[in-house]
Amino acid sequence: MYLRRSPRRSRTGVTVLSLAALLVSGCSAAETTSSAGSTAVAALVALPRATPSALAPYYGQKLSWRACGVPGFECATLKAPLDYADPGGGDVRLAVARKKATGPGKRLGSLLVNPGGPGGSAVGYLQQYAGIGYPAGVRARYDMVAVDPRGVARSEPVKCLDGRAMDTYTQTDTTPDDQRETAELVDAYKEFAESCGAHSARLLRHVSTVEAARDMDILRAVLGDRKLTYVGASYGTFLGATYAGLFPNRVGRLVLDGAMDPSLPARRLNLDQTAGFETAFQSFAKDCATRSDCPLGAKGTAPAKVGANLKAFFRALDTRPIPTGDPDGRKLGEALATTGVIAAMYDESTWEQLREALTSAIKDKDGAGLLALSDSYYEREADGRYANLMAANAAVNCLDLPAAFSTPGQVEKALPSFEKASPVFGEGLAWASLNCAYWPVRPTGEPHRIEAKGAAPIVVVGTTRDPATPYRWAKSLAGQLASGRLLTYVGDGHTAYGRGSACVDSAIDTYLLHGTPPAAGKRCT
Repeated sequence: MYLRRSPRRSRTGVTVLSLAALLVSGCSAAETTSSAGSTAVAALVALPRATPSALAPYYGQKLSWRACGVPGFECATLKAPLDYADPGGGDVRLAVARKKATGPGKRLGSLLVNPGGPGGSAVGYLQQYAGIGYPAGVRARYDMVAVDPRGVARSEPVKCLDGRAMDTYTQTDTTPDDQRETAELVDAYKEFAESCGAHSARLLRHVSTVEAARDMDILRAVLGDRKLTYVGASYGTFLGATYAGLFPNRVGRLVLDGAMDPSLPARRLNLDQTAGFETAFQSFAKDCATRSDCPLGAKGTAPAKVGANLKAFFRALDTRPIPTGDPDGRKLGEALATTGVIAAMYDESTWEQLREALTSAIKDKDGAGLLALSDSYYEREADGRYANLMAANAAVNCLDLPAAFSTPGQVEKALPSFEKASPVFGEGLAWASLNCAYWPVRPTGEPHRIEAKGAAPIVVVGTTRDPATPYRWAKSLAGQLASGRLLTYVGDGHTAYGRGSACVDSAIDTYLLHGTPPAAGKRCT
């Protein structure tokens, strides 16, 4: 499954398993049965308020700040226990960056930001966007801070396949037509998983979302903040909500934008997201059909026909990939083309780019535009190197929740429901949900609710036509949180803050600067 933040906030890449909560020492998420007989999931249990003595050295550490290449920013290294159940068993070193409050006005403390993923670099996001692009009033009053979660980017990254092998992996056919192609897909997932196990054995058991949330509490204390102020997008909402569930008394002002629903199992999450991409594509298709340059049908073409034409284009690429001009010889096949299209579903500002890329591919047999969209999504550099995005993404997701499917046979049985959810993307997203079945480390988590009883008001933001985190997830999370306050953006795209809605931005800025959450039921356009 695909999950990431808005392109404006840089990319967090592709995932084949959505996010959900997990179970580690100090929290409980056992499945229960209600009195009515229906299955329910238990709530994440808060950790004790007192900090264990074994963790005191971590909470008492001093950061050594240094210049780190980008003017106005400074960086440091934070130490956290590799295993919270055995704090004496070794450390993990985490990259931290900050940009101090610029003034005027009284400093309000630190504002921690996370752009999503999992696997997106929060440090990179801070330096490239948040530290310079957040509203001036917010940057004036807060030290803007980011930490790359364990296993991500600069924080002892999980390593798997090298660049050339990743090229092969990203081109693997995820819509197998026969047993041979199914076996090739399974082999690709196994090779990826085995590579991660071979290169990152030390980390793979300790990159869970609960552990990352506990790392954030150490950072909060080391920064000198009594409570955590935080803005998380996409997967960052799950990370922030997990923090709130574990440390409700330490919640300051939390914004969870493009929210995850931690109470759902992987298969349901994947199916919901598949429907979300279909909703986003329908918006694109309706817009495309109003334009004379739509490459998927003449002006006035019904959205369903636009989708059928795109599906036919994908099928043609499955048997006959087209040139891209790539110096490494890659051609545009169905897998890369699908990723390129999905990448453009995250933000309506990329629809024009997608129309141009599709026009070149369909009419001129030039796949360069769609390949560029796909490479941008995967964070592939021009020299063939990849960020550790996909490695970290799989490592976190496959630890956080049991796999959606265990065998190809289970995928085949589920195909009708996925294709009903999205005639265009359903088949590929169903097969993409198989990869965690072969992960070398057993999952430690399971679905659960997050209530965070006793926490200060938490703002949950949902976009009605969000492709990656469907609106229903935001409604569910806001309902689970004892102090949740839902802010709705009626529109397209993934996440809402900083994407053009003055109503959304004003509501969140007011909350961050003055502590006043949006009115209950507030909707923005």
